[in-house]
Amino acid sequence: MPRDRSIRSVLIIGSGPIIIGQACEFDYSGSQAARSLREEGIEVVLINSNPATIMTDKVTADHVYLKPLTKKSIREILEKHHIDAVLPTMGGQTALNLCIECDKAGIWQHYGVKIIGVDIKAIETTEDREKFRLKMLELGVGVCKGGTATSFLQGKEIAQEIGFPLVIRPSYTLGGTGGAFVNSPDEFDEALNRGLHASPIHEVLVEQSIMGWKEYELELLRDSLGNVIIICSIENFDPMGIHTGDSITVAPAMTLPDTVYQHMRNLAIKMMNGIGKFAGGCNVQFSLNPDNDEEIIGIEINPRVSRSSALASKATGYPIAKIAAKLAIGYNLDELTNAITGTTTAYFEPAIDYVIVKVPRWNFDKFHGTDRRLGLQMKSVGEAMGIGRNFQEALQKALQSLEIRRNGIGADGKSLTKQDELLYSLENPSWNRIFHIYDAMKLGIAMKTIQKLTKIDRWFLKQIEELIEVEKKIATFTIESLPTDLLRSAKEKGFADRQIAHILNCLESEVYKKRKDAGIKRVYKLVDTCAAEFEAKTPYYYSTFDKENESIVSNRKKIIVLGSGPNRIGQGIEFDYSCVHGVLAAKEAGYETIMVNCNPETVSTDFDIADKLYFEPVFWEHLFDIIEHEKPEGVIVQLGGQTALKLAEKLHKYGIKIIGTSFDALDLAEDRGRFSSLLKDLGIPYPEFGVAKNADEALEVCKTIGFPLLVRPSYVLGGQSMKIVINEQELEHHILDIWKHLPDNKVLLDHFLDGAIEAEADAICDGEDVYIIGIMQHIEPAGIHSGDSYAVLPPYNLGDFVIKQIEHYTQKIAVALQTVGLINIQFAIKNDKVYIIEANPRASRTVPFICKAYDEPYVNYATKVMLGDKKVKDFTFNPTRKGYAIKEPVFSFHKFPDVNKELGPEMKSTGEAIYFIDDLMDDYFLKIYSERNLYLSR
Repeated sequence: MPRDRSIRSVLIIGSGPIIIGQACEFDYSGSQAARSLREEGIEVVLINSNPATIMTDKVTADHVYLKPLTKKSIREILEKHHIDAVLPTMGGQTALNLCIECDKAGIWQHYGVKIIGVDIKAIETTEDREKFRLKMLELGVGVCKGGTATSFLQGKEIAQEIGFPLVIRPSYTLGGTGGAFVNSPDEFDEALNRGLHASPIHEVLVEQSIMGWKEYELELLRDSLGNVIIICSIENFDPMGIHTGDSITVAPAMTLPDTVYQHMRNLAIKMMNGIGKFAGGCNVQFSLNPDNDEEIIGIEINPRVSRSSALASKATGYPIAKIAAKLAIGYNLDELTNAITGTTTAYFEPAIDYVIVKVPRWNFDKFHGTDRRLGLQMKSVGEAMGIGRNFQEALQKALQSLEIRRNGIGADGKSLTKQDELLYSLENPSWNRIFHIYDAMKLGIAMKTIQKLTKIDRWFLKQIEELIEVEKKIATFTIESLPTDLLRSAKEKGFADRQIAHILNCLESEVYKKRKDAGIKRVYKLVDTCAAEFEAKTPYYYSTFDKENESIVSNRKKIIVLGSGPNRIGQGIEFDYSCVHGVLAAKEAGYETIMVNCNPETVSTDFDIADKLYFEPVFWEHLFDIIEHEKPEGVIVQLGGQTALKLAEKLHKYGIKIIGTSFDALDLAEDRGRFSSLLKDLGIPYPEFGVAKNADEALEVCKTIGFPLLVRPSYVLGGQSMKIVINEQELEHHILDIWKHLPDNKVLLDHFLDGAIEAEADAICDGEDVYIIGIMQHIEPAGIHSGDSYAVLPPYNLGDFVIKQIEHYTQKIAVALQTVGLINIQFAIKNDKVYIIEANPRASRTVPFICKAYDEPYVNYATKVMLGDKKVKDFTFNPTRKGYAIKEPVFSFHKFPDVNKELGPEMKSTGEAIYFIDDLMDDYFLKIYSERNLYLSR
């Protein structure tokens, strides 16, 4: 059936600010869906309150509404535009919930808007735990014994009937919020109360626990004729009991017999057909009894694109959200072309001849004192994905991508060697259990014991055991005597040069030279969706150690853009936004663009954004091999946050051109001593400071500067390990804590300006001319991290004298640093005197916010300046904004109920929203002030 021609305009509902459990996978899906619909000539109207995403950019949709996700906002849009249909499946649970609210209020019916891509009854069936359970029983799909409770008493009665252990699952929540395993009656009352309060409809499912069973997911697509394809099977490395968002996952499923897979596949199709007849994407989760392959239980079904859809899409190269959007407007699978091959249809099921491993990224260091054990409630803030020819290679690449100072799964001198601690970690999983499994095997703990404590399938454990055997073999040689075959085998299993160097007690460069001399080098393979059965045309690559290289180097001028790796607190999708715009601008300037990134949730890793995508760790060894292969004009590091910036020194050392601001300028801004000397020469005020390399130096510095002190390590993002101290005891304790986690970092000590107002400015500079794109004033006083502060654009009460100082200092610093591209400067204002806190000559967290507030593509301008394609004076800047834009930080403290929620110099927010107000008497603005016990000067 061809496209439904009655649909001429579509409203896409976004997912709002990033929170744990709902991250930028919906930025990816919404952006892809919008592009897909616009290809069909359909007008796309988008609502989302998140300024940090590419999704809310005018390159994505015809009309973008940066508004709160409420019924009121929906009504305002429908009054202004004639909307034919609403697509709510691209914005996660937030979008679906809003769609249901509007449906119940009769809004869609009143304005004649059709809901596409999903069935409201299907949502109700899948989200209401009791309806889901009854539907599965009707379909003949196995479910856990249990019942639904809407009161405390009902929950107690169900628990008595079933017996312990139990699991509590609240209805209509995301990321497992409020869920819990309960092993005894003592724990039950508190867990039941928490679950009832977490559910927006005060309802929980109380059911038997299947903790320790194996967990699988299938990603499906169905068209309006009922044709269904399975895009991908995904196996959880961790067993039931750990939220799938917190589990290491593997695609395709590794330990699933084909007969069981076929049965699971049939069940998934039956489940999708059974809940409704919508056309679009669907995610189905199963649990399998490890002792009985015939016992399969349906855990849940999500009739929308999900977190796993992004993973499956990047794993197979199949653009799930893009195709789902086309199915929603009437197309059938056999009418659409597979974008990878260009010859087969979208009805062609992906087949892959490589392995994908996704590893979550946590930020427990931001939530001191919280319970780090993993369970039903998702706690990770991001994820990295590795692609390899085998599970071991993909696992090592995923772990190298995490940026947690590990070089792979082991062989880096960071092993845990205490047996009691290892046994506890195996039984009580936290973020580092994968490393502790390796350590336990290395220590000699029996495989049987490890399997009993972790419930992880023996096949996965044997794969890790093989890596230890390789490490032991390598350790019997020196770099000179290491056999070529063993070196090749280690590289094929994903060992980094650094790991091999650690084992051999030699330099990384010696390992690199040895393998290069032996002809052991990376080649690049296409991610082709069809296991090479048909020719693939999309330039989407991963590396491995093989013979044939499928990445053909062109003779065009090339630019590499370094991505920001996995999301984390302090470095999120705002940097992916900058990377995407950087790629688009470089294309416009005539360059072949090459993207290097390892985050499956992002738009930058869509295969049709850059001219070439290398889905690889943003890790020196991988980057250097890509550079050696492609020989680009240079590398852009200032758009990918601290991840990319940390590689600037290596690039400089190896003589690789850094596009834009030089390494020396980047280093000068990070080196507090050099930077303060520069400010002194420029006559610009700054708080007194000192630098310490040990505790004695720090105690001497504090005598000169005086308390309170702001203490922080250099070269970190998001205020990591930053703290205000008020005496010598606190100072010594904190700097020792810094060196425990960041042993090589200098510690910076600044006199803290208590009670100061904080502001920041972003600017573009070409080395000579400067254009300030925005000045923001923080509502909170100095001492609260800028990422956790409300920011108002333009400033609301700084006064002309202060603004002139900010503008003057921004221009002087940008030129003095010889900035080429973007720069962010933070200020503290006390008694009308402006002090410099820090300068960052790179894209900042606030740049997307300013771009959205003024509707100007500033990152594109900055990229063209970096490439030497334009000067600042060549651009016509025309920012217009009546009233004020406010950046509101959003937190995920509901995931960490026992954590200290007090804000300070270390960033804790996971996302942000944008609000627009006409004047300072707006209720929203006054409410912020009253909540913080502040007052508005007039």
